[in-house]
Amino acid sequence: MDLMADIAALDIRGRVSREEWQTRVDLAACYRLVALHGWDDLVFTHVSARVPGPEHHFLINPYGAFFEEITASSLVKVDAEGRAVLDTPFAVNPAGFTIHSAVHAARPDAQCVLHTHTLAGVAVSACEEGLLPLSQQSIFPLASIGYHDYEGVALRDDEKPRLVRDLGDHTNLVLRNHGLLTVGPTVADAFLSMYVLERACEIQLAAQSTGRPLTRIAPDVVGTAMAQGRTATRGLLGALVWPGLLRRLDRMNPGYDR
Repeated sequence: MDLMADIAALDIRGRVSREEWQTRVDLAACYRLVALHGWDDLVFTHVSARVPGPEHHFLINPYGAFFEEITASSLVKVDAEGRAVLDTPFAVNPAGFTIHSAVHAARPDAQCVLHTHTLAGVAVSACEEGLLPLSQQSIFPLASIGYHDYEGVALRDDEKPRLVRDLGDHTNLVLRNHGLLTVGPTVADAFLSMYVLERACEIQLAAQSTGRPLTRIAPDVVGTAMAQGRTATRGLLGALVWPGLLRRLDRMNPGYDR
C-alpha cells in the first residue's frame, strides 16, 4: 500500500455531514500544528475528536502517516471499540485508542483528547514532584491537573478505570514516565491547553538546569488561575488563537482541509 497515494486520492467530504467535516478539518489542522511545534513522536501519539451526533464515533489518525501529512479525509472514524465505521484503507493503532476511548467514554465534555511524548513533557513526568509552580505558564495547568502512574504500553482495558480516575474532571493529565495529555470541549481548547502545559514543562526544565534556588508561586495564586485565564482570553480560550494558528498553517503547510 502506498500510504501517501491513498491519502492524496481520498476525498470524503461529500460522504459526511457538514458538522463532521468541520471537526475533521480542525483535527487534521491540530495534527499538523502538533508537528509544526515539534511535539510529534513519529507516528506514536494521537489526537482524537468526537464526531458530532448521537453515535459514539470518534476520529483518529491513520496509523503510519506522519502528523504533517494528515488530511481531513484521511482521518479514520471509529466506534468506541476502535473499529472503523466508514470505509478506509487505513489502520488504527490499538495502543493509541485505548487511552483515548477511555477518556471519551468517561468524559462527554472531552470532545478532543490530545496526547504527546515531548522531551520536556516526558522529563517532567519522570520527576517525583511533577509540574512545579515556577512560571506564569505553569499556574494554568496546575489549576486542573492529575497524575497517572506508568503501567506499560497502554494496551490493556483494565488500565482504563485507573486512567479515568486519575484524570477526574481535570483538563490536564501527566502520564508518569510517558508524557502529557489534555482534553477540551473543542479541538482548539485541547490544543491551547497542551501549548501552555508544554511551555510550562520547558520553562521548568530550563529553570532547574541553572542549578540555582527556585522561587515558587504561592498556592493561592495558582488557585485563581482558571478565572484569570478566562479573563485574559475574554472567555474565548482556544477560539481566540485558533484562527491565527490556521492562518500560520495555511502559510507553512496547507492542504490539511482536503
